[in-house]
Amino acid sequence: MTQDTYFYDPRQGHGLPHDPFKAILAPRPIGWITSLDGQGRVNLAPYSFFAGLNTSPPMVGYSVEGRKDSMRNVEETGEFVCNLVSRDLAEAMNETCAPLAPGENEMLRAGLEAAPSTLVKPPRVARSPAAFECRLTQVVEMKDVTGRGLNTWLMIGQVIGVHIRHEFLKEGRFDTVAARPVARCGYRGDYTEVTGLFEMIRPTA
Repeated sequence: MTQDTYFYDPRQGHGLPHDPFKAILAPRPIGWITSLDGQGRVNLAPYSFFAGLNTSPPMVGYSVEGRKDSMRNVEETGEFVCNLVSRDLAEAMNETCAPLAPGENEMLRAGLEAAPSTLVKPPRVARSPAAFECRLTQVVEMKDVTGRGLNTWLMIGQVIGVHIRHEFLKEGRFDTVAARPVARCGYRGDYTEVTGLFEMIRPTA
């Protein structure tokens, strides 16, 4: 600890009533991942350790702690869809967090309508403002500084198709504020939504 900061080594514990890591690493966009198992059964699950990883070609990734359905299915089929979670879909998204048995359909549990994808087999969430159809490119086992495997896996996919609902396209631009994307903010149930933007143009040399 210094005069201006509270310091801790995560390997020795944080020494606080609650772990602040996820609260500091916020807001985190939610990758709402649709996949199919080998029998064609739908799985829908949200992942807040999710990010865009590349622009050309566009690529996204999400991490899975343990070999969950959203990992096994995508490994088996090589495909997934990432659906944008808007504020009006937040409660339904939360329902899809429930620990259902493999093969049970979270989309049905949450009362969500499926829409067909164009280039991959997993369906989209019909009401989602936007969705990425993805093909798996890599599965990366994460390791700590000693090289020990963590049973956490980074699933990386290339975006091969993009769906945008017409009401969120304004003068050729995706209207992020109108879509009101939801993001995770840490601690038990903390979320936020995008309600405004400010602009800063990157400086030139």
